Amino acid sequence: MPTAGGAPANSGVVVSVRGSVVDIRFDAHLPPIYSVLRAGVEGRIVIEVLEQRDARHVRGIALTPTQGLARGMGVADTGGPLQAPVGHGVLARMFDVFGKAIDRLPAPSDVQWRSVHRAPPPLARRATHSEIFETGIKIIDVLVPLERGGKAGLFGGAGVGKTVLLTEMIHNMLGHHGGVSIFCGIGERCREGEELYREMTAAGVLSNMVMVFGQMNEPPGSRFRVGHAALTMAEYFRDDERRDVLLLIDNIYRFIQAGMEVSGLMGQMPSRLGYQPTMGTELSGLEERIANTDTGAITSIQAVYVPADDFTDPAAVHTFSHLSASIVLSRKRASGGFYPAIDPLQSSSKMATPGIVGERHYGLAQEIRRTLAQYAELKDIIAMLGLEQLAPEDRKVVARARRLERFLTQPFFVTEQFTSLKGKLVSLKDALDGCERILRDEFKDFPESALYMIGPIDEAQEKMKAGRLAADALS
Repeated sequence: MPTAGGAPANSGVVVSVRGSVVDIRFDAHLPPIYSVLRAGVEGRIVIEVLEQRDARHVRGIALTPTQGLARGMGVADTGGPLQAPVGHGVLARMFDVFGKAIDRLPAPSDVQWRSVHRAPPPLARRATHSEIFETGIKIIDVLVPLERGGKAGLFGGAGVGKTVLLTEMIHNMLGHHGGVSIFCGIGERCREGEELYREMTAAGVLSNMVMVFGQMNEPPGSRFRVGHAALTMAEYFRDDERRDVLLLIDNIYRFIQAGMEVSGLMGQMPSRLGYQPTMGTELSGLEERIANTDTGAITSIQAVYVPADDFTDPAAVHTFSHLSASIVLSRKRASGGFYPAIDPLQSSSKMATPGIVGERHYGLAQEIRRTLAQYAELKDIIAMLGLEQLAPEDRKVVARARRLERFLTQPFFVTEQFTSLKGKLVSLKDALDGCERILRDEFKDFPESALYMIGPIDEAQEKMKAGRLAADALS
């Protein structure tokens, strides 16, 4: 990360070191809030100023490990805030929070450096027209349509498939999406970053993608700023190059968690459930920069870990308020083999209105939800008395709902090696046609298994024919 060109050197002295919190005395003049300071051999220890204690002292949080830092050591003020590289040179590369390449390739040359602390676009520049953003995943496009330039959240506990769904969206969108994708890993495992890099290289889509990682083992200050660095890169492609950007964040909860750690280290009084008192402001500062403007759009899809599957947790509640679509992943559906494990009754989208998606799509989505809700109510009766005790009309509802549930599953490209099922990309038209035909009872004589893990509905008929041919061959 470069220093501000030609700025006079302003040096200080370390007064105290408590973990990642460092107090520094400056005798000349105090560096402003968010200034970056460097200490240690070759300035390897990076500190960001978060508090001016008095006329001589600042308190900062270290963005790197503080081993080797001691009282009395000299500290240099770089004269500016943390900066991120932007430009064509960042494409197909992987970076850390300082804009340093971590993919074992030479440092990019064709880049500019910009501050990671930027204001959201003014209201006058924001676009007011809503457009749908197709993903090729049936259950999302039909029931939880995403907004171009909007924010969608993937909510779920550990191990229900957030990262797999996010990776599948990258794969699908880069195939028929002319813009740039930026993947931001906040507090995630290094294994996931390595796997994603390998998969995107194999899929041939890395050339239009940038990856920024702040790993689990990095200090909280580093994890807290990596989202801002990724957004700065996204804003360059939207504002300077007038391109659409897909920003994928995994995991926004880790951003809140890093903020909570920083807040605790800085000695702030914790709020409800131990969260930082400034959580709402910090999250808004990040989320409000993701917007649809007159030059382009940043469409964001964010994985949100829900602690103990509790959706009343303050982190989940604050994140909900920023989203145009909430995709809720269900452990119960995952254990039932319904992948993607999206709960259609808990998930919602502000785009699912007749004025945006059209009368036909809206009507079908409402009928699907109604059918699945009726089936959920009948499940207790079926468990106690059996399916035979239901009224004929209720039995029809159950048959439709079970076939819809299976049709809304889909084999993913990124899981081909585990499932041996070829991945499918399904257009919105095909997904709506399939749901409409199931609701009209066209497939009431088909076994439910014929609709499981297929693409368009016509594949069910092919599956049936193949099954019959196999049975004939055996007989």
